[in-house]
Amino acid sequence: MSHRSCDVFIAGAGPAGLAAAIALRQRGADVLLVDALRPPIDKPCGEGLMPEVRRALTNLGIQLEPHHGTEFTGITFASGQATVSANFPGGTGIGVRRTTLHRLLLERATELGVRFSWNTPVVLRENQPPTLAGEPIHYQWLIGADGAASRVRAWAGLEAAQLRSRRFGFRAHYRIAPWSSHVEVHWGPLGQTYITPTGPEEICVSAMTRHPGVRLAEILNSIPVLRDKLPNAVPTSSERGCLTLTRRLRRVTRNNIALIGNVALLGDASGSVDAITGEGLALAFRQALLLAQSLEGSNLAHYESNHAATLALPQRMASLLLLLDRHPSLRNRTLRAFADRPALFRELLAVHIGHQTLPHFLLRQGPNLAARLLAPQPPFDPCFVRESGPTNPPCTDRI
Repeated sequence: MSHRSCDVFIAGAGPAGLAAAIALRQRGADVLLVDALRPPIDKPCGEGLMPEVRRALTNLGIQLEPHHGTEFTGITFASGQATVSANFPGGTGIGVRRTTLHRLLLERATELGVRFSWNTPVVLRENQPPTLAGEPIHYQWLIGADGAASRVRAWAGLEAAQLRSRRFGFRAHYRIAPWSSHVEVHWGPLGQTYITPTGPEEICVSAMTRHPGVRLAEILNSIPVLRDKLPNAVPTSSERGCLTLTRRLRRVTRNNIALIGNVALLGDASGSVDAITGEGLALAFRQALLLAQSLEGSNLAHYESNHAATLALPQRMASLLLLLDRHPSLRNRTLRAFADRPALFRELLAVHIGHQTLPHFLLRQGPNLAARLLAPQPPFDPCFVRESGPTNPPCTDRI
């Protein structure tokens, strides 16, 4: 094929676009991937990849090894005086720098024969076909993987959406040995902070807040345990920020548009969940595999009809976690209920990573959890904090 002709033209070479290119090449499509930037392409994110993300990457031919980052075994939630932890029911996650992940995806795409055009913005004009460096592009399918502010989405007339939440996110790295084998989520008065190990002497710190004008340092200072742990940690990257949205589009595809052809959206361009869920990359990879399957059968309707299912559970989890963000008293009661019955938290984590369905969890544990949330709360006991892992040492307040 000529340089400007392809089966699939993908605008946006972040993880979503690269994953789609890989999945499509594995099925034999000729793919041209274009981005206005040059690699490595970075973006603020928590950098913790759950076990199911590692499995999705394996399906794309990418094996994440311990030397690519630092593995973690579970999740810890902490809010004020309540803490609860659980290990993953199967496999381990891994904290990987976003630039390292991008490099691995790019190497795999190159190995498979994906064609690239870097530092070349796509020109999109209303009711006109796209051009690249002044030349028209000939394709069967055009994929918009160009992020939350997608220009492809606007150009294709797919902007109709329901915006459910809008918050502000930040990310930085610090040189300090990880103090936990878990990703820690700390809740405070200004928002949530994720602590993810990304190396033997490095952590990724990401934070989300509803409050405009608040920055990362203020969020960290509002959480005493982090304020105490990080005062002397040396930053190893500059602070970066972004918007984090929960958004559902009315449609993510258009068929046979005059002068435009067939268009599909992918990743954040196709809808998103608040970063509190840690599901952004998992969603992108699931959608990339679904898209490749759909286009192999020349069936955009299959992608359209199944795309909503990829967002359903993450958006429900986002709604739950944002409810806890807005109501500190409910959050603390919930975490204390989980701490009192760690099996509840283990099962909820299993739902989050796809090992159990939400209806099954609610059928089994919903009445139990509701009863605990509605029960009178005892005075705080400093020895109340429990984990689902090995037994904690005796509480020093009772020695």
